Amino acid sequence: MAHTRAAREAFLRGEHLNSTPHAAAEKLIGNHANHVPAMKSEHKAENGNGTAKETFKEKLQEKIQERNSKLKKEGTNGDSAAATPAPAMTTANTVRLIEGYVGFANLPDQVYRKAVKRGFEFSLMVVGESGLGKSTFINSLFLTDIYNEKNPGPSLRVKKTLKVETTSSLLVEKGVNLKLTIVDTPGFGDFVDNTNCWQPIIDCIEQRYNEYLNEESKVSRKTIPDYRIHCCLYFIAPTGHGLKPLDVEFMKKLHDKVNIIPVIAKADTMTPEEIREFKRTILNEIRQNKIQIYEFPDCDDEEENKVNKQLKEKVPFAIVGSNCIMEVNGKQVRGRQYPWGVVDIENMQHCDFLALRTMLIRRHMHDLKDVTHNVHYENFRYRKLLASVSSDKGKTAPNKNPLQQLQEEREEHERRLKKMEQEMEQVFEMKVKEKELKLRESEQDLEKRRLALMSTLDQQEKETEEKRKQFEDEKRVWEEQQDELRRRSLETQDKKKEKKKLF
Repeated sequence: MAHTRAAREAFLRGEHLNSTPHAAAEKLIGNHANHVPAMKSEHKAENGNGTAKETFKEKLQEKIQERNSKLKKEGTNGDSAAATPAPAMTTANTVRLIEGYVGFANLPDQVYRKAVKRGFEFSLMVVGESGLGKSTFINSLFLTDIYNEKNPGPSLRVKKTLKVETTSSLLVEKGVNLKLTIVDTPGFGDFVDNTNCWQPIIDCIEQRYNEYLNEESKVSRKTIPDYRIHCCLYFIAPTGHGLKPLDVEFMKKLHDKVNIIPVIAKADTMTPEEIREFKRTILNEIRQNKIQIYEFPDCDDEEENKVNKQLKEKVPFAIVGSNCIMEVNGKQVRGRQYPWGVVDIENMQHCDFLALRTMLIRRHMHDLKDVTHNVHYENFRYRKLLASVSSDKGKTAPNKNPLQQLQEEREEHERRLKKMEQEMEQVFEMKVKEKELKLRESEQDLEKRRLALMSTLDQQEKETEEKRKQFEDEKRVWEEQQDELRRRSLETQDKKKEKKKLF
């Protein structure tokens, strides 16, 4: 057997290239044949039976013939086949070696066991105005009282402030642990002035990204807890008139930072026709405002693509939440009792709760985490690292031409100057426009005041003229009265004189 092994090793090393494949085959066969007596004697010593010896000889001859026939088939091209390099034969032998069961097919089982042992993490953010059923929906989604009397929902808290709050729960299902983190925003959209009410939410998302980035940058990073927001359910009020300006502005601010899934709350307040029309209106406004919501992944499986298509047609999901279990036609269902009947939240004909749960938990939870890590987190990481690199202005990049660096700095300086010049021109134009506007306003004000003064002067002139006329009339009357008095006085004096004369 040692001669046979040596011959095979010589064959694999390429020593047969100096001869034809037939010669190599004859050499290999000869080694087998020379070693036959030793093998026969061993077999005879073990069995002591001549018939067994003949059987072994026949089997060995058959193997040698099969080997010879294979080598002849490979060498049918004559000398050209003799020039075939040895690695091709080695590759064929390697392929034949791994055709058997090696064991790497158990890798998925190893990953599964490791993942189950480690457990899973998922962070879900719910955003919307108070009273839209967010707490009831979360309890219905995970079949547990995440919000209860000890931990009430956002709408049941007395103090409502725009503050991000976190609730963590450990859920266990069939031996699989899920650490669920619910992030809610009590007080969102409940104020008269909702300016920048989304800023605390953005700060929370970026803070979690920053914490994950810091953990990744550490020297020791055995297990990094993943508290990043993987999905944001945005609850839309069932107005039937489309999105509010607050809804549009919120999604525009957050669509590049987190996976947004729009949800129509309290869908039982609308008819099916109204829901369909409301969905079309919402999707049109989302497209018009260029808002990127969560996109379902493409799969190679046709059945999976069919299910994804059905789920995609349900977006935005019109849901109804309920924690009450009631009996309908002998069946226990979760729903809401109304005078006209029962709304079964797990009935696809009543609402899209089951479709949302299927998409969020059963089919695309891991994809939501992948998109968060590969897209949103990587974008944040790129912006963060870019900002840190751009802040190091005085440092010279290694292995870089100084002249080229000077040229780049000069170009950067020119760009900054042009940008500053444009900004100054814009500021100057804006100030000029403001000044012109103020001048026009002051001119209009002065014109109004002039007109008011002119009208006042005219009125005073008229009043003065009337008073003058009145004075002249009074003067004339007074003069007439004085003349009359003088006349009477003179007449009285004359009469007195005449009387004196008589006496």
